[in-house]
Amino acid sequence: MNEDAHIAEDGAVTLSGTYHCEQASPMGAMQIKATVVQDGTHLSIGAEEVVCDGTERRWVAHAPGFLAGVHPGRATVTGELQEIHLSGNLMPRSVDTVAQDTQDVEVHGER
Repeated sequence: MNEDAHIAEDGAVTLSGTYHCEQASPMGAMQIKATVVQDGTHLSIGAEEVVCDGTERRWVAHAPGFLAGVHPGRATVTGELQEIHLSGNLMPRSVDTVAQDTQDVEVHGER
């Protein structure tokens, strides 16, 4: 998890960090879920596609401003690497968190 998060003039929030996974399950898919908590507001957003090839990779998650409710200042961010178990019709059957990191961050406004 990065020690900083960013908020754009329109209120859009960007969170980022790194992850590492060896191999995705053949029974499902992998995803990153990032949650920022600030002043009682909880905002969970997904990051881009996860690649499990044994290397450390960067993830970035964006939330549009009209959803965010986040402001410059201190916040807590949790990044979760999740495995989605799919049923036969490609619908999610269950989601397991396989790795998690929580960190206090400073949310910076764009200048």
